[in-house]
Amino acid sequence: MTKIITISREFGSGGREIGHRLSERLGIPFYDKQLIKMAAEDIELEEHIFELYDDAFMEKEEMKYTPFSTIYEVPMSDQIFIAQSRVIHRLAEHGPCVIVGRCADMVLKDEQCLNLFFYANFKKRVQRLMEKERMPESELKAMEKKVREIDRKRKDYYQYYTGNEWGKPQNYHLCLDSHKAGMEACIDAAIAYMNHLE
Repeated sequence: MTKIITISREFGSGGREIGHRLSERLGIPFYDKQLIKMAAEDIELEEHIFELYDDAFMEKEEMKYTPFSTIYEVPMSDQIFIAQSRVIHRLAEHGPCVIVGRCADMVLKDEQCLNLFFYANFKKRVQRLMEKERMPESELKAMEKKVREIDRKRKDYYQYYTGNEWGKPQNYHLCLDSHKAGMEACIDAAIAYMNHLE
């Protein structure tokens, strides 16, 4: 079996949920937000502070941590990425798993991985999130704005740390429209593709 499955996804496409169901179907661990806690422990930083810096990455805030002197100043967002990358490598060494986001596809580019990207029609993604969060129709514009902003942040984060284009088919083994055939069909397709890689 392919050792690691990485999941990249448009916001609202259901990629995280697909990844979780895929891990259950295969009987392997699933990692998403747990990476934050593990990486925070690695650099001895409280988890809520770690999340604050991580979220602020694309706000262009000049938050820096200086362990020795100003000569060695490294943006906290870069330290967080390095810490997360170390955790991702450790998880890959430990055994098969599903990892969501955090540029795991590029962090593990030299490993045996199946890199998946999930996308869906913009309106369908907005509709899915509205239903999931039980938001009234009056909040439609706010949700559309949120979806665009999170997609932009993911794109910029990926570009900044990998030098590659987020969502570009050539950067993944399989790109799937999660709305067209549904989540179970995406899981079936991922497993079928993975079996052929063997």
